Amino acid sequence: MATEAQAAEEGGLVFHPMDQFIVEPLFGGSEVGMFTITNVTLWMALAVLAVVALMVLGTSRRAIIPSRTQSIGELAYGFVYKMVEDVAGKDAIVFFPYIMTLFMFIVMANFLGLIPMSFTTTSHFAVTVVLALLVFVTVTVVGFVKNGTKFLELFWVKSAPLALRPILAIIEVISYFVRPVSHSIRLAGNLMAGHAVIKVFAGFAAIAVVSPISVVAITAMYGLEILVSFIQAYVFTILTCVYLKDALHPSH
Repeated sequence: MATEAQAAEEGGLVFHPMDQFIVEPLFGGSEVGMFTITNVTLWMALAVLAVVALMVLGTSRRAIIPSRTQSIGELAYGFVYKMVEDVAGKDAIVFFPYIMTLFMFIVMANFLGLIPMSFTTTSHFAVTVVLALLVFVTVTVVGFVKNGTKFLELFWVKSAPLALRPILAIIEVISYFVRPVSHSIRLAGNLMAGHAVIKVFAGFAAIAVVSPISVVAITAMYGLEILVSFIQAYVFTILTCVYLKDALHPSH
């Protein structure tokens, strides 16, 4: 098999769509340890700063006639607040700050990942699994603290025939513990797939014959990725609200 250097010398097309997801230390070296500052660290920090800039600095003046930044912040606030209230109920409003923070961090990380030469932190399972596990642990603790052992009624389907209830209970328990897996994979998988496809089209843009088609495809995919970035943040957040509703009101 020819090496990358040989392929380049021969005029071949060499590109690796998955290279954009490699975690690398920011200050030299090749090994990544527990406390190594990496490109993931940088772009997660930038996502946090972007949230602070929008929600704190952008709304600090609280003008009667809002600026564009204040308008976006207010729209985001109202959007998430209504989501929490409609899906999880009014008694879930106490968790609004956590859910709002979760939504804003994910959506900012997703949008920052669309900047050329940036790094999409939410395309890494290490990031999305932690976010999903935090939701899972929070919801489970809230369920037991608020309801005690009655929280286990979530797994007992009273509306089903008595003979089927034990079988359904096993299925409910399995599906409950699978939640963090599906919650995290959905977010990371969709972002990783979209960015990889864009990189593939970008690689073909070097070929003169298909370059115009490739550019059109990149533009279309980029527009789609903007939509996906918001939708995936929305889906992650609304599922969090659904899980919270189950914790607050476990009875079927």
